[in-house]
Amino acid sequence: MVKDGGAAPDVELQLDNGGKQRLSSLKGRVVVLYFYPKDDTSGCTLEAKEFTNLLPQFRRAGVEVIGISPDGADSHRKFREKHDLKVQLASDPDKKVAQAFGVWVEKSRYGRTYMGVDRSTFLIDGKGKIARSWRSVKVPGHAEEVLAAALAIAG
Repeated sequence: MVKDGGAAPDVELQLDNGGKQRLSSLKGRVVVLYFYPKDDTSGCTLEAKEFTNLLPQFRRAGVEVIGISPDGADSHRKFREKHDLKVQLASDPDKKVAQAFGVWVEKSRYGRTYMGVDRSTFLIDGKGKIARSWRSVKVPGHAEEVLAAALAIAG
């Protein structure tokens, strides 16, 4: 599991535009990676909309924002179009990225256990280190908190 102050795993992201990008290729920039469980569900939609609404402020500060879920690129495209989302989305169907960040975890609901994404966000500084992490995120107001932290390190 990654820890604040440690190096971010150099994972390959499968972007919803069909491209791929290694996290290390963003070195020199501040990056927000937010992991969410599933496209087009209430909490995940609210979170994506909140990051989208604040995206101009993130961009002015030179901060890259990427949402990641196990859903495929087609699901991401539909999700983006339906809700007019502007944030970049990445697919993680084999859960390798989620596992590298320690967010693919056993969950429990109504007495049933299953594996799923722990809604988490990682703020990565320009040197590729985890500047701050948020785990088991509660969505309302979260994007604003992340923006404040990103602005503090983006300078």
